[in-house]
Order: sequence, then C-alpha cells, then structure tokens
Amino acid sequence: MRIAMWSGPRNLSTAMMYAFASRGDCAVVDEPFYAAYLVATGLDHPMREEILAAQPTDPAEVVSRITGPVPGNLPHFYQKHMAHHMVPGMPREWMADMVNVFLIRHPARVVASYAARREGPELTDLGFVQQAELFDHVKALGQRPVVIDSHDIRADPARSLKALCAAIGLEWTDRMLRWPPGGRPEDGVWATHWYGAVHKSAGFAGAEGELPALEPEYARLAEAAMPAYEKLRAERV
Repeated sequence: MRIAMWSGPRNLSTAMMYAFASRGDCAVVDEPFYAAYLVATGLDHPMREEILAAQPTDPAEVVSRITGPVPGNLPHFYQKHMAHHMVPGMPREWMADMVNVFLIRHPARVVASYAARREGPELTDLGFVQQAELFDHVKALGQRPVVIDSHDIRADPARSLKALCAAIGLEWTDRMLRWPPGGRPEDGVWATHWYGAVHKSAGFAGAEGELPALEPEYARLAEAAMPAYEKLRAERV
C-alpha cells in the first residue's frame, strides 16, 4: 500500500510520519516535492539552498521515486506530502495509484504555530485551500478520500489511528503510538529548523487546549482558511 498523506505545515504531520515509520512494515518519505516546489515558485524558505541540494528539483524524478520500488522492500510506503507543494504544473496523475488521506488542523492553531517559525505567512503557505482542491481531485479520480483531524489524534491517539487504519484497510498496531526521541534518517534536511518539538517527543502530545489568541492580521488569515477546513472536517473519520 502507498499512502499519500496530504497536510499543511505545523499540522502534526511529522509525528504522523514517525507513527507510521514505527510500525516496522512501512517505509516513509518526508515532503519529496519540497525542492521542486521551491524551484517552481522561487520562494525563499528557511534553509532553501540546503533543501535544493538535498532533493530532486525535477518533479518527474520525484514521481519516479515515490511510485518506484518501496525503500527497504517493505510492504507499505507512507508519503508525507504538503498540499501547497502541488502548485500548477506539478504532476498529479500518480495520485490515482495512492491511498489519499488528508490530515487537517484548526487554522488558528496552524497560523499561531507557523508564525512563530516564519513571520508573515499568507494563505497559500498554509495549505488549506490546496487541501480542499486536492480533496475534490481525489474524489474525481473515483476514490473516497479519508480525512483525519489532528485535534482528534491528540485527544485520543489510539482511537483515531485505529479508525484511520480501518478506513484505509491497514492492520492496526499500537507500535504507532510511540517512537524513540530524536530525529529519523528519513527527516528532511529542514528538520533542524522545524522539528524541534517532535524530536523531543516519544509519542503524541496530549489533548490541545483552548484556541490561541491571534493578532488581528493573523486572525483574518485563520478566518480565510476556515471554509476549506470545515469542508474537510465534515468528512473526518
């Protein structure tokens, strides 16, 4: 099974990658289109040059890798993808051969977390609109996309991951609930900038508290993302 997990930044996506890697039967890859996205957009992200040096910048080469032999000859291949990396011109035909899952998080939490690491985010940086568009694309392929909310995972990881595994036809194992602290060899080169909290963890953090208070500019950004979030949340497992 090849699982394409479509997320946005600051969305529990790295912890989910670690959870699937901990199964023992699942290879993982971390944001394989990141370098290609930076080339396509010209954006100046943290560690841009390191990312460009570490990954293929040709989308066709990325597709060849994620649809080719599974690393380690393992039965399953979990692919952590950022929805906003699928800018116009990025190939999508490969998605038809994936089990497509959408990992969502309340926009206020995403905006607060993202802005703490990179100031001045725009709606296109956060992936919500792109998630909704990709959700519709997957439905048009004849698939029934699966949606899981990071809030639900944090509140009850075992229940949520059992439901996710059932929805995609993957056997559940409680090995998904814990992992060794520190990074993984599959981490993207950008891990030193973004992954500090998950590298200190040995499992999912506890339930989330109240929504963060946002400055007016960031509150407007979160509000603009709400329709896309609510559209997918209505479909969550």
